[in-house]
Amino acid sequence: MTSTAVQATVVVDGGYELAEGGRWVDGRYVYVDILSGRLFELRDTTGPSQLFGMDVPLGAVAPVADRPGTWTAAAGTGIALLSADGTTEWLDRPEDRTPLPSRMNDGVADPAGRFWAGSMAYDGTRGAGSLYRADPDGTVVRVLDGLTIANGPAFTADGTTMYLADTAEGTILRCRVDPVSGDLSGTPETFTRLREAEGSPDGMTVDEEGCLWVAMWGAGAVRRYHPDGRLLHTLTVPAPHPTSVCLHPGDNRLLVTTARYGVQNPTAASGAVLSVPVTVRGVAACSWRGRR
Repeated sequence: MTSTAVQATVVVDGGYELAEGGRWVDGRYVYVDILSGRLFELRDTTGPSQLFGMDVPLGAVAPVADRPGTWTAAAGTGIALLSADGTTEWLDRPEDRTPLPSRMNDGVADPAGRFWAGSMAYDGTRGAGSLYRADPDGTVVRVLDGLTIANGPAFTADGTTMYLADTAEGTILRCRVDPVSGDLSGTPETFTRLREAEGSPDGMTVDEEGCLWVAMWGAGAVRRYHPDGRLLHTLTVPAPHPTSVCLHPGDNRLLVTTARYGVQNPTAASGAVLSVPVTVRGVAACSWRGRR
């Protein structure tokens, strides 16, 4: 395992409280500021622009296939469609039916066109979080419960393996997924378990070589793991709370969102988007293939 202090560039110093959910979509980088409910895009030639704003927290989005400007979103207490005209259509709000005040968190579409999103209780109650799946017919299914802060769903290119972080518990799970039905095959296994001093796993992505990249909240670092669980590399970034990672599909760049939340003396790198040179590439975000 190697460790490197990288020369990170602050691409966007937006002063975001909790920037998250960075994805590469249609030649641009999109990300959210969770607590303010805002969705942004960043193109190479211009600064960030706001695409959508909600009056509830916005955890992450995925594009909707064949509907430019429409997004599937993990937002508020459920999963919604955000349209280009500014309207919101809720597929379901399952966290309205839970005993504790809760919100949706990170989410991603898989290669088969389903949308997966996790939840958490506002007070961080252990075991109060869940993982949901929105199928192409618009049905929202609870896939796993007993989680605390479900974060960073990330899929392999064939869609048969999903990595899922439980940030508060310091664990990354590996789940086998039936690519046809979307059902989990067997019990999720622990891919890795982290000590408190190592930080907490947050947003994740899988690179072109099948390795897993993990933003390490509280550690100011990003880790890269081999599929067999070996830690290959640790990149140190100039912000204590990196929240999501996105590998540019056409360039050797890692884009990292960070948070100001919980930082006593934030710098320009906290609550920002960082760019870090790396030696591998990623893939563009998958789309949700529903409601055509």
